[in-house]
Amino acid sequence: MKTTLLLYLTLFVLTLGCSQEKGLQSPSQPYFDIVRPAYSGDLAYKTTDFVAQYWRVAGNTGFNKSIYWIVEHLKKAGYVLESSAKEGDRLTYRIEKRPMEYPTWEPVSGELLLQGEEVPILSMQTNGNMVYLNSVSTQPDGITAEVVNLDENETENTKGKIGFTEARAGLFYDKMIREGALGIITYNNPDYLQPQKNTTSIQFRSLPPQTNTQFWGIALSYAAKEKLKEAMKRGSNKVTVNIKTNIYPSEELTIVADIKGKIVPQERLVFSAHIQEPGANDNASGVGAQLEMAVLSAQLMKSGQIDVDRTLTYLWGDEIISTQGYIEENAERSKDIKWGISLDMVGENTAITGGSFLIEKMPDPSAIWTRGNDKHSEWGGEVLSLEDMKPHYLTDFIIDNFKNQGAFANWEVNTNPFEGGSDHMPFLAADIPGLLLWHFTDQFYHTDNDRIDKVSQETLKNVGTGALASALTLVNATTATAEQVLINIEKAAKERLEAEYSLSAESLKNGGNLKDEKAVLKAWEDWYSKTMQTLLDMEQEPTKGLKTQIIAAQERLKKKVGQQLNQLKKN
Repeated sequence: MKTTLLLYLTLFVLTLGCSQEKGLQSPSQPYFDIVRPAYSGDLAYKTTDFVAQYWRVAGNTGFNKSIYWIVEHLKKAGYVLESSAKEGDRLTYRIEKRPMEYPTWEPVSGELLLQGEEVPILSMQTNGNMVYLNSVSTQPDGITAEVVNLDENETENTKGKIGFTEARAGLFYDKMIREGALGIITYNNPDYLQPQKNTTSIQFRSLPPQTNTQFWGIALSYAAKEKLKEAMKRGSNKVTVNIKTNIYPSEELTIVADIKGKIVPQERLVFSAHIQEPGANDNASGVGAQLEMAVLSAQLMKSGQIDVDRTLTYLWGDEIISTQGYIEENAERSKDIKWGISLDMVGENTAITGGSFLIEKMPDPSAIWTRGNDKHSEWGGEVLSLEDMKPHYLTDFIIDNFKNQGAFANWEVNTNPFEGGSDHMPFLAADIPGLLLWHFTDQFYHTDNDRIDKVSQETLKNVGTGALASALTLVNATTATAEQVLINIEKAAKERLEAEYSLSAESLKNGGNLKDEKAVLKAWEDWYSKTMQTLLDMEQEPTKGLKTQIIAAQERLKKKVGQQLNQLKKN
């Protein structure tokens, strides 16, 4: 198969000139042909199932068991502990350990019982998210107390009582701590969770670390909230709460697995998948998809089917924190991180969860002017400014490859403007190209109904295949790769400008401002012109030829926008 890959690449280079007009061959196609039959999704699914059984917080039992599950599979695939590796070992892993400012936490059991009833309206056996993260334990036999409706009696004394609200606990937390309240019961599931349909779902919630307090919280499902409110209307304002949690000192663990590049090993692509959070799709699925990618890439390399010029890195840990630590703790290493890709909620069975697979784009003008086919997810995003833009070929390169996989597998692939909130953030904050692979809307997002039955092995396979084929293309990128990607970027720029021109023309017909519409087109011209320039970093050795092609493409782009602006003035 190594011969087959080399033949593919040779033919690709030889036919590059004619393919520039036809756009026939993706530089990733040779890798797709190798990865597709090999990535089954089996290990990804099994790992998702294993990890999803635990309520995972950095440092706790479930988090650490997930860490060592990953380690065992890396070792089986041939990765060697970095501290024991020999000079020629190219497959290595390490466990990074960092001190934690606060103790870790894990839930053990929980029940909420209405006064006079024998059957709890909530139990952790069926509602794993009912106990707020960082809640302390109650007395061993539980505690019975009066419930005060905070929404109706915000100023009422809560000492020795339990507060109830259909708002965020944070609105009342400080006041309740000062007054000596026992705990808080809340309900505030957002509409996109369809709570009147998914009546047993509870979206997990958290309190500040309870280092000097003995406070706890319970989050309600829609069904439990209705029962509590009915009881309170009848004047039955007492409940019994029984919670057991473990809170103890620990340390944050992060796994870093490397496939060392043979030519420019200091340069690397980093995949990141966070372990913490209690769900199956969020984010046991990212952990599983990434583990199968790491194992498969090692197997393909050992069998001679692939090799890597730059280093391919896989990182698992605490969301944002571990990735940020990896970037910030070694300046020499981080300056050569060329790409960062986050896998978060990548296994969805969308027939059950809703939504679709999404590629969250790096900050581009669609996060300023969100119009046409662009739309934010229900998660939402702030309107950015021109100063926030991150022009780079990674966005369109990944979109092209996942559209390729989507067409191959009859799988829906969409995009959303930049919104943030996951492991791509530390990359972007460090001025490293980074984007997010994910799904939304998910009607079980962050709820205790985000279980393995909502996960699709086929989706895991599609995401893992697209991600790994893309990564292998990038870590082996050369001038020839950059030239082909430039063709695709210019095509994407043309399509975008034509779409934006049509929107601008329609806006002017409806009384829009010419200056505003010119600003949109100029912003996209600037973004794509700078994006083309970034292709120079694909070259392993600088050439004049690529620079010349980029300049020519930039001139064509400028000319097109100039024509569009003139036409808008005439309109």
